[in-house]
Amino acid sequence: MRSTKEALQDFEAAVERYLLELDNLELKQLLKKTNEEEWSIGQMYKHLIQSALFMHLQHVDQCLAESNETLAHEVEKTEQGRTVFEQGSFPPIRIRVPASPQYTPQQPESKKELMEGLQSVVERMRRTEPALSQASQRHKILHPGFGALNAKEWFLLVEMHYRHHLLQLERLKREL
Repeated sequence: MRSTKEALQDFEAAVERYLLELDNLELKQLLKKTNEEEWSIGQMYKHLIQSALFMHLQHVDQCLAESNETLAHEVEKTEQGRTVFEQGSFPPIRIRVPASPQYTPQQPESKKELMEGLQSVVERMRRTEPALSQASQRHKILHPGFGALNAKEWFLLVEMHYRHHLLQLERLKREL
């Protein structure tokens, strides 16, 4: 499994790419949807920010704090989870989740909102990474598809998730 320092560097590089892309797009382009089932580029950015801040990094914190939400260490990853962590990335396929108020991100208000959101995820990742060297592998929280993940795995997942969505970004840009 890769180091959290490497993952942080790769994550920062991915965010630089997202910021560069954001710079080259107008708000109108960020809000454009090809159909009701698709997300806009802006919604995809909000998904990345919200999932990192309110799911992945929240779970890292719970594992680090060894909170009551964590599971017994005997609980393992699913087959899909083992594969993702062995390969160090999500499979290069589209993952479709039915549209729902809980899951579908709102459209962004501005480019500034997205830039600040990405910066806040970078700051949070930088603050979190040093604590992971001391993290217990025993404290885990269930991921809906990958099974039980510990603090380090939840942290690594942020970078993999951002890298995975670069494929969606390229596809959505082609459709503009």
